[in-house]
Amino acid sequence: MSEKEQPQELTKEELQKRREEITAFYKENIKHLKVQKEYEELLRDVEKARAERVQAQMFLAQAYAAGQESEDGMEESEASREFEAAMAENEGRRTLKRT
Repeated sequence: MSEKEQPQELTKEELQKRREEITAFYKENIKHLKVQKEYEELLRDVEKARAERVQAQMFLAQAYAAGQESEDGMEESEASREFEAAMAENEGRRTLKRT
């Protein structure tokens, strides 16, 4: 066995110093990880908002298309009723936190 493969025995002082170095390393990285977590959460919120916007646009397009197809144009389409119900349901939901 070479010297690299043999476990090195550390004194109590060396062990304490090594623990302090490791703790400092983790504490420093926690700052960066918190920023990364916030970034990822914001990305998730943006993607969710985009998906909801596309869904609302699809509801509107379906309602408009159904309105164009109706003979008298006065009847409320099923898609339009579904859209109105979905919008009423979403009114009480939380919004994104503004900073």
